[in-house]
Amino acid sequence: MNKWRDNRKVFLTAIAFGTMLNPLNSSMISLALHQIQHEFGLSFTTVSWLISSFYLASAVTQPVSGRIGDHVMSRRTLFLFGLVLVAVSAICAPFAPTFAVLIVIRLLQAIGSSAIYPSGVGLIRDHIQEKQASALAVLSIFASAMTALGPTLGGFLMTIGGWPAIFLVNLPFILISFFLGLLLFPKEQKKRKLRIGETVRTLDLPGMLLFTVCIVLLLSFLLSLGDGIQYVQGILCLLSAGAFIWWEYQVDEPFIQIRMFREEQRLSLVYVQFIILNIFFYCLFFGLPSYFQDELGWRVEMTGLFMLCMSGVSIIVSPLTGKWVDRGDERHPVLASAVLMLAGASAMTFFFIPAPLWGKGLVLALLGLSYGIGNVALQAAMLKESPQQMIGTSSGLFQTCRYLGSILSSAVLGMLFGDEIAGAHFAQLGWTLIIISLIGIGVSLYFSNMVRGRQPIKKAAR
Repeated sequence: MNKWRDNRKVFLTAIAFGTMLNPLNSSMISLALHQIQHEFGLSFTTVSWLISSFYLASAVTQPVSGRIGDHVMSRRTLFLFGLVLVAVSAICAPFAPTFAVLIVIRLLQAIGSSAIYPSGVGLIRDHIQEKQASALAVLSIFASAMTALGPTLGGFLMTIGGWPAIFLVNLPFILISFFLGLLLFPKEQKKRKLRIGETVRTLDLPGMLLFTVCIVLLLSFLLSLGDGIQYVQGILCLLSAGAFIWWEYQVDEPFIQIRMFREEQRLSLVYVQFIILNIFFYCLFFGLPSYFQDELGWRVEMTGLFMLCMSGVSIIVSPLTGKWVDRGDERHPVLASAVLMLAGASAMTFFFIPAPLWGKGLVLALLGLSYGIGNVALQAAMLKESPQQMIGTSSGLFQTCRYLGSILSSAVLGMLFGDEIAGAHFAQLGWTLIIISLIGIGVSLYFSNMVRGRQPIKKAAR
């Protein structure tokens, strides 16, 4: 047993098989939206709540569970508990009698899988002393691969067992991660029990509540734009955002370090770019499969296989981007990703619909190239720009930016597609992505200029 426990690869396998569940389930659902929509008789806007609710729960749960692992329960316990929650959701989902019940199950899946990642990172930091960055990179590769492969895997699974299969497929990964973790993760000392007042102060429960209310109101406001501007929701969202920012400035241990965004401007720009990247590509992850099935009449297995044109290129280019960043700095890969986003969005807008099959594949490959470069380069930029004493906080916020981008992408799709997806809607999506990519290029250029003008004194102070 000690030999297994000291085996770095086995230890990382136990963690990676758990931490990959969130990105896997975030993207795999895209191929199931079409079938779930028709089975329950829903509009695209309504079924998109399967996406929105998952990322809403994840955006809140990631930093919350990180704090719980630091102050309330051991990371080992939190990791295994998260796996149990995902297992319960996987078993119950196929029996959901209504769409509302399926939403609740999806929330449970999000909470469980979000508790796994920060506790997994904490386990690596506590128990792997050599080459920690390489160990953390393993989790990043697994997450990126599962995000990219999710639509393809979902397509193949649905040909076997319909949409319930995308929930049941979690069970093998859960079992491997759970039993390896149970055997290998060292037991930690019990943390001091906190009183109710201490728990509220340490976890910043009011800040969590205000953040959740703000995100819910923002999402509801954006999703309702197709039916007209809901001024009451918009005003309430602004008020809750103001209250959240004010509160986070007052407390000693805030839920989100608002001051950090002002003090670490380059890091803030990395977050903005990561949000833009995820808005752009999750619009594709969720919009393309529905377009292929609704408008082009493709079978689900054909859709899943064709999505591999984008995800496969993304996976191939990721390690090459890592070497690129190691040889120089993060500026050029970040800017290259933004430029490729614009090229891919333009090709999709003007050439994708009339293009033959091989032409469509080339456009997706171009988009996959952009995603693979941007995902790795921005992660490297985040680690480089984060103050050493705030690496944990910065990493958690980086993941929250992924979820916020995904939430906004579902809002964009809901506004553009409404009840159905047609060629005209797809063209509108293309123009929307062009605008998003132009914003991304602007932010990337600003970030590049700031990095070029970095003061050596500030860098040394870190």
